[in-house]
Order: sequence, then structure tokens, then C-alpha cells
Amino acid sequence: MNGAGTALDEARAALRARQGAGARYDADGAPHTELAWARAGTAFFARALAELSDADLSASSLLPGWDRRALIAHVGYNARALTRLCTWGRTGTECPMYASPRQRAAEIARGATLPARALRSLFAHSEVHLNVEWRDLPGPAWDASVVTAQGRTVPLRETAWMRTREVWVHAVDLGGGAGFRDIPPGLLDRLAADVLAAWERRGERPALTLAATDRDAPLAVAPGGGPSVTGTAADLTRWLTGRGARRLTCDHGELPRLPRWL
Repeated sequence: MNGAGTALDEARAALRARQGAGARYDADGAPHTELAWARAGTAFFARALAELSDADLSASSLLPGWDRRALIAHVGYNARALTRLCTWGRTGTECPMYASPRQRAAEIARGATLPARALRSLFAHSEVHLNVEWRDLPGPAWDASVVTAQGRTVPLRETAWMRTREVWVHAVDLGGGAGFRDIPPGLLDRLAADVLAAWERRGERPALTLAATDRDAPLAVAPGGGPSVTGTAADLTRWLTGRGARRLTCDHGELPRLPRWL
């Protein structure tokens, strides 16, 4: 009996060694809200993608100049790029998102030519890899400085928000029926704030009041006046992100032209 028990204990120990440390959990210092949004957005994009047939993938997306194939390739390779930033933050060795803008564009163009099954796998596998990297990051690594594709130096925790924007907004861009109305209220408000912050950094923010009919307070108030645009938070955010205007009214007549978001 003792010999059998010892052998069983040894077998269990060997199994634990093969399986590793077990379940992975985000570090205490991780950006938990943004990670939850990113993971929910990944599921949102996956559902939107699953509703499209293989033939549908070759149609135009709602994003001007992009077909669905290019958009899906972009979302997949974006996860790979953010994974490289995680490597940078974890190891301290510089590992940029892309070697150059040309390399990024070529990668997307090449990915858009993949067979439908491979294109779907690119999205699925790349998001799993990114999620594993996030789960394995120690707490202090989340505050390591990395550089985005736009040249901004940010803490690594920013990758969770960067991915959140990608998956939620591009799920709508697929044009399969998902809309800004499907985005959670808190995330909608954060997206609107992100657009305003991007304009502020570039010195392009227009004097504009955004009066959301389904919020207790405006999404933004223009100091010293300026046009006031009214609509639901979903419709206002759609417009701010450059996805077109629907059901909005402006007290100055026509809606003003907006700077680009990203």
C-alpha cells in the first residue's frame, strides 16, 4: 500500500508539473475595468464575425476605404502588436508595436488575402495570446513605459484600453448589425472622453457642447459658448468617432465638422 501510495503521489506531482501553476488571474495592479471591457469587446467582435458568412467577408465594411477582410486582419494583428508591448513592459527590452507604418500596412494587406478560415483563426489565436500575456504580467509591469504606434509614451496598462477601443468600435464597423447602442453606457462615455482627449492633445478640440438625452449631465461642455449638439450618448459617440451622424440636432443649424479621432 505504501508503495502504491508513493507512486500515486509521484504521478500527481508530475501531472502538476506538466500543467504548470494552474489558473491564471490578473495581478492586483492590473487595470481591471479596462481588461473586463476588452474581454467583453472581444466576445462582441467574435459574435459579429460569426454572424458573417465566408462570402460576406469580402464585402465593404462601414469604415470608409476598408473591406471586412482588411478590418479583421487589422484587429488580429493589433492583438499581436499589443502583445509585443506586453513583452516590452515585462522584460524591459524595447519591442515596438510595428517596425514601421509600411510594415503595418503590408501586414494588413497580406492578412486580408488569407482564406476565410485562416482569417478567422488569426483573430481567435491572436486574442488568446494577448489575453495570456495580460494574465501573466506581474503587477509592477503594468506601469512600465511603452510607446504606441502613434509615438505616445504610455504606461503598459494603456494596452487594455487600446484593445477595448479596437474590438468594440470595429465590431460595429463590420456592418453586420452591431451598433453603438450595444456598447455599455460607461464604455460609451469613456469613448467620447477618449475622442475629446485626443483632440486636446493635438490642440484641435472644437468648442462644442454634447448634450446627451439619456445622461444626467452633458458629455462635454464648451467653455465660452459654441454649438450644442443633442442626441443619445450612442449617437453622439458614433459621430465623435467618425462613424456618421444619426438623429442628432444642433442649435447652430448644421452639425460642425469634426477633427479625426486617431
